[in-house]
Amino acid sequence: MNSLRARIGALGLTLLAGLATTASAQTAAARTAAGTALAPTVEEQRLDRAVPQEILRRSGFDTVAPEFARTLGRAHSSAQARAVVVREGAALWRRAVDRAQGRGPAGGDLSRDDDRPLYWARLGMTREVRTYEPAFALTDSQRAALLGELERTSRGQTDLRYPGGKGLKRILVTGFDPFTLDRDIRISNPSGAGALALDGTVIETAAGPARVETAVFPVRWQDFAEGTVERALRPYLPTVDLFTTVSQGRVGRFDVERTNGAWRGGFPDNDNASVTGTVPVSDPASQPQWTTTTLPYAAVVAADTGRFPVYDNTTVTEIPAGGTAPVVRQDGPTPGSTARAGGGGDYLSNEIAYRVTLLCDRLGLHDTLPGGHVHTPVLEFGAGNTDPAGGTVTDPEFARNRLDIIRQARAIVTVAADAALTK
Repeated sequence: MNSLRARIGALGLTLLAGLATTASAQTAAARTAAGTALAPTVEEQRLDRAVPQEILRRSGFDTVAPEFARTLGRAHSSAQARAVVVREGAALWRRAVDRAQGRGPAGGDLSRDDDRPLYWARLGMTREVRTYEPAFALTDSQRAALLGELERTSRGQTDLRYPGGKGLKRILVTGFDPFTLDRDIRISNPSGAGALALDGTVIETAAGPARVETAVFPVRWQDFAEGTVERALRPYLPTVDLFTTVSQGRVGRFDVERTNGAWRGGFPDNDNASVTGTVPVSDPASQPQWTTTTLPYAAVVAADTGRFPVYDNTTVTEIPAGGTAPVVRQDGPTPGSTARAGGGGDYLSNEIAYRVTLLCDRLGLHDTLPGGHVHTPVLEFGAGNTDPAGGTVTDPEFARNRLDIIRQARAIVTVAADAALTK
């Protein structure tokens, strides 16, 4: 009997060893079939510096990426991973909006209107997805899809929801991430802060109540070339009553940009990529060099909307027809000229304005949908807090400046709606 038990025990061990070998081989095969984890991007690598960590800690957003990583680690398939990414990305956007609008705990002593916690927390999440090494097979295309879902959901691009019924106008506003972070990593972008403050709010206009929905976009050339703007906004433009793309522009002033140019000037983006050339869009054969705003700029400039002056900016840089050298013109482009900068320059703020107004034109909405681009003032730190190396991440004047810009941006949108929607 003891001999029989020994033989059965030996057989069991042999079977277990065989099963373990098979499981190990299957896991190895799955990992061979899967894509490889990616290195963090230049943008994500900044996350480990002291300032981003302080911003996250002082807003309570420092737990976002670690909790996301733990939840993602419990996924047993790419479908489950996608469900986690979609849910947690959307939750990050709603959390940032709620914080900006005074709902729920502040989570720290940073002012609620601060857009930076959302930016840095999102980068923590994208880095987790980029370096994710699950036990199941995850192909390169599946990882890219997860990153795409996370970008869209955490930017509010999948949360553009207007209630049904008559009488309520619909306004669409966009903002941007912070940028030029290698110059000063403390930077905030008031256009992104404005998007958080306005999302889902109702403003009273001369045409009646208007629901504002918002989204933010990355400061990366490649995302724009891949159609992130058109993909996010195309479904909504035919149904809204007014749109305004917003970005940070010049010191001490707002600008309503009259003309947008089809040119990329090459200034480095948040991944330190530099691209120069014609703005890449679909059907380039029919691509115009210029597009124009349909916002009621005269009414906006004439209104008292806040402490900063507002300008109707008509300046462009062009190569005149038959010419070879760029020329700055104060009164807009001349017939047949080639764009080198719109009123909003040759960076991604000009490009989002160009892309959305071109999309409207191609959808046949130029004469029916008022819209265009507004540049906010540069958000400045207080006196004595201008040294990126030795300054603090916030100060009372910095917070006041951001709130004043947000309030005035809201007022500008309201004036534009009053003028455009009551005709």
